[in-house]
Amino acid sequence: MKKVLFWVLPFLMGSICHAEDISIRYKGATAKVSQQVKDSVKVSVNGANVNIESLYEDHKLTLLLTGKSDDGQLILKTAGKAKVKLDGLTLTSQEGAPLDLRNKKKVEVVAVKGTENTLTITACNDTANHKAATIWAKGKLELSGKGTLNIIATGDGCRGIKTKKDITIEELTLNVNTSGNNLGEKPFGFGGGFPGGGFPDFGDGERPDFGGGSPGGGFPNFGGGFPGGGFPDFGGGEMPNFGGGFPGGGFPNFGAMRPEDNDSTSEGGFGGFGGKHKYVASTKGIASKGKITINSGNITVKTSTPGAEGIEGKEGIVFNGGNIDVLATDDAINANSTIEFNGGRVTARSTTNDAVDSNPKGGFFMPFGGNNNNQDIDPAIIIRGGTVYAWSQVGSPEEGLDCDFAPLVIEGGTIFSVGGGMGEMPSVPSNEDAKQPTVLLIGLNIVKDEPVSIYNANGKLIDTITVPFSMRRSASLVGSPAFKLGNTYTVKTKGYEKTFTLSEQFTAVR
Repeated sequence: MKKVLFWVLPFLMGSICHAEDISIRYKGATAKVSQQVKDSVKVSVNGANVNIESLYEDHKLTLLLTGKSDDGQLILKTAGKAKVKLDGLTLTSQEGAPLDLRNKKKVEVVAVKGTENTLTITACNDTANHKAATIWAKGKLELSGKGTLNIIATGDGCRGIKTKKDITIEELTLNVNTSGNNLGEKPFGFGGGFPGGGFPDFGDGERPDFGGGSPGGGFPNFGGGFPGGGFPDFGGGEMPNFGGGFPGGGFPNFGAMRPEDNDSTSEGGFGGFGGKHKYVASTKGIASKGKITINSGNITVKTSTPGAEGIEGKEGIVFNGGNIDVLATDDAINANSTIEFNGGRVTARSTTNDAVDSNPKGGFFMPFGGNNNNQDIDPAIIIRGGTVYAWSQVGSPEEGLDCDFAPLVIEGGTIFSVGGGMGEMPSVPSNEDAKQPTVLLIGLNIVKDEPVSIYNANGKLIDTITVPFSMRRSASLVGSPAFKLGNTYTVKTKGYEKTFTLSEQFTAVR
């Protein structure tokens, strides 16, 4: 028995003392590093800037970060997986990401239970050598823990969280706030009438075409001709041509459209492409070139700069649970693929654009022949459960739920959208895609902070909600598990009352 204890006790003591491979304590302008694992792990310290490089591929490197610094950084380069535990950390970087994760495999960032942690970035000027985000990750990123993580980006061009691959969030209380200006700008995208030429040679101003002429237009901007006329006379050149004259017009004025973000863009107008401006960096909240999945937790995201989206996942976004509140100047939630709502409570609000905007491949071109029997278009938005509040407060043509003509599938959940829509007709489900009865209320009067209530035929309250802005005539999509096909309901707001019957799976009511 004594022999067993002789071997077991040192093992247990070692496990307790060496729970983390590397511990970093920030204190003002310095950082103290305690390194337990040294083989294949190189650590260098310069003031409060810590650089770690691990060649381990099988071992998950574990780091513990504590303390406070107003000018510090962690650069972590790993060949294998890693876990970064934040235990009461307050870390501000004056240039570049406070957490710069150059990982090949997944890195977990964990807020230790009961702790509050704050990461701040104040400048992102040198984008060639520093990653323009509070947390930047080259590979997959998982954010978790039962603590709080505050992400603050005050510098121009600084994002909150940016990754090249997937992001997963669960359990965490996560607060993301960006407030800097966009960093650098150059003309980009479909639009403008500059420098002209067609696509690739559709227009020369002498025959019907999608652009061309002199001095600008073509595709990309459906422009053309000189001096041109655009729509309604399809002006430009010597023959009708979806043109736009000088400096470019479009159809109808597809040369000045609203913001989409390739890496970072902004625009004005309508439609979904054209007239964009590409920024060196825009101040988005959470951005991934992969997919974003939120399983649980409490997440708030706020942006305040034109062109700054709240949550953007290029390859899609999946909401499985949690409480998510996004307030953005640009799209609150945006993806170039399907956005799925399976559970949780999501409030998405945009002050100048769409609340939830999905741009699946081929979606926008459906009116031009993309939606045919030979081409399957992925759903833009799928709502299966949970609560989805999607509010665009700018009015037409921006929407609460924007699908760019691709399918909107509603299988369940509580839904209340507010927006203008294209001529008061926003993205809506077909009867086949509305598995749960859904109604579009056209002309619904929204009064700031006044309740919008829905009752059944017996006068029983089904749902009530208040919206933090006014819109005199909204196009609001409403869905509820309580809705039954063939039943009659009444919606009431201040100065507005409308009774309707759900005659089909999708019903439009004026």
